[in-house]
Amino acid sequence: MKKLICILLIFYTFTQMLAQQVPDTIYKPNIIQKYSGIIYVDHAHNNFHRIDNRFKPFANVLRTAGYSLKGFENKFTEKNLRNVKILVISNALSSNARSPFITPTESAFTKEEIKIVKEWVAKGGALFIIADHMPFAGASKDLGKAFGFKFYDSFLFDENRRGIFDFTLADKTLGEHEVVSKSKISKIRTFTGQAFEIPDKATSILKTTEKLTVYLPDTMWRFSEKTKRFPAKNLSQGAVLNYKKGKIAVFGEAAMFTAQLAGRNRFKVGMNSEDAKENYKLLLNIIAWLQKEEN
Repeated sequence: MKKLICILLIFYTFTQMLAQQVPDTIYKPNIIQKYSGIIYVDHAHNNFHRIDNRFKPFANVLRTAGYSLKGFENKFTEKNLRNVKILVISNALSSNARSPFITPTESAFTKEEIKIVKEWVAKGGALFIIADHMPFAGASKDLGKAFGFKFYDSFLFDENRRGIFDFTLADKTLGEHEVVSKSKISKIRTFTGQAFEIPDKATSILKTTEKLTVYLPDTMWRFSEKTKRFPAKNLSQGAVLNYKKGKIAVFGEAAMFTAQLAGRNRFKVGMNSEDAKENYKLLLNIIAWLQKEEN
């Protein structure tokens, strides 16, 4: 009973802190290399993260680097995607989604939209999917499946039941790929999220191990000793894939790509965190890789 109370108390404290999160709009890393191009960020699917709210720091970093960012306000059709090179979808939800979130989670996208996005990537589009912990993982599950990724509508925690993870070169949990090596990144910090299975041809950037656990609650942020769970061995919290003529980056956590002030004490969560100083480099490298034309 004491163990259960401890588990619930940790989860309650963490969720209360995150519930009061606001974007850290003054966060601005020193970016030397400059880029160009237009990045569209999905605003049409009840997105928890938009560039005019919780993803403002995400947009600020990329704009500082020289990119132009625009909210994508339309459903996915062949016509609407025709002139889009890079599309970011972060924490989409169905239009029917309401708290408390319980399983099964409804898809944020229609079958037709998923088909169109898949064809768009196959023809050369660059897609960046960010699908966080439940219910966001469940809402993007079908979209991820279209490219061979298996999302779990879940939460990822460490052995101390916290939601803070460090992926490093030293322990080989940080994968070998140009999105890491380009800026000589040595550590990336993430904050809860989900872990997922990747297709054979994908490269895992953030490799989860048996030290982490996937929790599968029936209701968002409600856990007990009876909550289903399994070790996160051989899963991933971030991966990239060349898909036919296009590219796709898939990550299971959103805070790592933004900067937030959480709780009454304005605790830093995200790129502005003292232990996440290299996260913005990963963001820049992912976008540069998505934009890059392969020979």
